[in-house]
Amino acid sequence: MLNVPVNEQVLNLNNLMRLLWEQHITWTRNVIQDIVYDAPEKEFAISRLLRNPTDFKNALAPFYGEANATTFEELLKEHLVIAAEIVTAAKNNDTSQVTKLTTQWFGNADEIARFLASINPYWNYLEWQKMLYDHLNLVNSEATNFLNSNLEQNVALYDEMEHQAMLMADELTRGIVRQFPHRFFTRRNCYFY
Repeated sequence: MLNVPVNEQVLNLNNLMRLLWEQHITWTRNVIQDIVYDAPEKEFAISRLLRNPTDFKNALAPFYGEANATTFEELLKEHLVIAAEIVTAAKNNDTSQVTKLTTQWFGNADEIARFLASINPYWNYLEWQKMLYDHLNLVNSEATNFLNSNLEQNVALYDEMEHQAMLMADELTRGIVRQFPHRFFTRRNCYFY
């Protein structure tokens, strides 16, 4: 739920943020599956997944400028690369590497939360940290389910992941709209839902 006035521009932004987060979790899932099962499409799926941070950058640049958008792109790309390394290490039963990478992964989530809070006064560090930690825990569960062939559980888990991704998308939208209301509203195009 957005909890901000809604018009066509706000809906377009929210639809874009939801699309980007949906693609993020979908391609993350594909890459995890491809790593676990050595699928021949793995490199193509990784390439597509790594396009997601650039798509986010392009969506954020009109509001936060190229430099800030690029910082977010780099942090999100790091998040994805670490995730793939964790899955590979887990597949190889390298528990010390999994532990080390998991610490880096959560540190990266802290960096993302800190960065978002620094560019928008309506984005709270602790709220973003919680959402990102929830996301990481869900991705970890998804990878564990694939590695242990708990496929039925993974199908149910995806619904939870999708819902959580929409919460992050809505939070991005809400913060942008609150920070830049003049970019979205005139007296004639404002509707409350």
